[in-house]
Amino acid sequence: MLVLSTLLFGDDLAEARQSLANLDEAKVGAFELPDPLRMADATAVATSELWFGKRRPEVLALFRDHVYGNPPAGWGALRFTPLETKSAALGGLATRKRVRITLQEQPEWAGIELMLYVPNGKTSPAPCFMGLSFGGNHAVSTETDVPLSTRWMRPGKEKGIVDNRATEASRGIESSRWPLEEILKRGYAVATAYYGDIEPDHAEGWKDGVRAALSPAGKDTVWGESDWGAIGAWAWGLSRMLDYLGTDADVDETRCAVIGHSRLGKTSLWAGAQDERFAMVISNNSGEGGAALMRRNFGETTEVITRVFPHWFAPKYRSYKDDASACPVDQHMLLALAAPRPAYVASAAEDQWADPKGEFLAAMHAGPVYALFGKKGVGVDEQPGIDHPVGEAIGYHLRAGKHDVKLYDWERYLDFADRHGSGG
Repeated sequence: MLVLSTLLFGDDLAEARQSLANLDEAKVGAFELPDPLRMADATAVATSELWFGKRRPEVLALFRDHVYGNPPAGWGALRFTPLETKSAALGGLATRKRVRITLQEQPEWAGIELMLYVPNGKTSPAPCFMGLSFGGNHAVSTETDVPLSTRWMRPGKEKGIVDNRATEASRGIESSRWPLEEILKRGYAVATAYYGDIEPDHAEGWKDGVRAALSPAGKDTVWGESDWGAIGAWAWGLSRMLDYLGTDADVDETRCAVIGHSRLGKTSLWAGAQDERFAMVISNNSGEGGAALMRRNFGETTEVITRVFPHWFAPKYRSYKDDASACPVDQHMLLALAAPRPAYVASAAEDQWADPKGEFLAAMHAGPVYALFGKKGVGVDEQPGIDHPVGEAIGYHLRAGKHDVKLYDWERYLDFADRHGSGG
């Protein structure tokens, strides 16, 4: 049996535990999914009115209590401080803005630095893709005048992070995941921010993040079973970014798609579930705790993810580590919370840790909720082959390659947005 050192940190520990995971489809076993269209009192949900009036609030509350935690009731007024406007960014293709989002009543929290690119030459407000980055704004953009983030950074391989801080070597390291020029040329704006601005991604990161700032006990908080975790905090930050975009005349706040990869794909799904202002919800390789079914014993499991990254979730989620069937929800219900808005789930063929088939099945089993609104979901009953996108109101594709965001993925998201009326 593999002996795991307690000195392993985060992603290293997760990687080490992969040798213990089941990657054999024949060993998944049988499981039964909870019915998104049956209420806790067994009432069948047959209309969109009953979904919105009773069942959707019930499912949302279950995810808050059992998986991601409950956000605070209030946070006071926001302050939007302009930091920069560059009208000829990316060789004149776009206008770049940087804005700091802070809380007027919690000055100890340093806030979110939002970076927005808007395509030049548009005569109407632009639709927008928005999401969080792993490396900061300077890592997303190749422009050398974007300031380096000074915030705490997770260590990583070949990312230019030294002593948990960004260096010049980290410039542009995420630019392949954010193909700004391709997105802008299609008529879309792009808004990003560093997820560590909201909360640093480590077990004690909440003490320097928004969760401590919004807790009456601050850094002395003892989190209850259903209190929010880091995913909840990051999702909260995405909604505050959308608050700002609603004030920017260059952006159409009614056509903003929220997107995320990996742990930030979990975050985009949770943000889109809670905040119906997001017009489209996109999950890229989000896996366990994201788009992949919790009840499938394949790849990363609830036991692994809550052991390695306990700070991501409500403490209650850990109680299902040995019995996923005891949890009253599963991830097809999370996707269903986006209905009737368009949603997209993407997998990668070599990313078995994220359970691509489980991601597809969750998208497929969200379909009955979309049907309440006269909408068709993925439209197929079997996972499609590699590089063969499917779906109508729910899109899905299995890309060749590894755990990443590629231009192929973005081309599918842009096409999907165009089809659903969010085109530039």
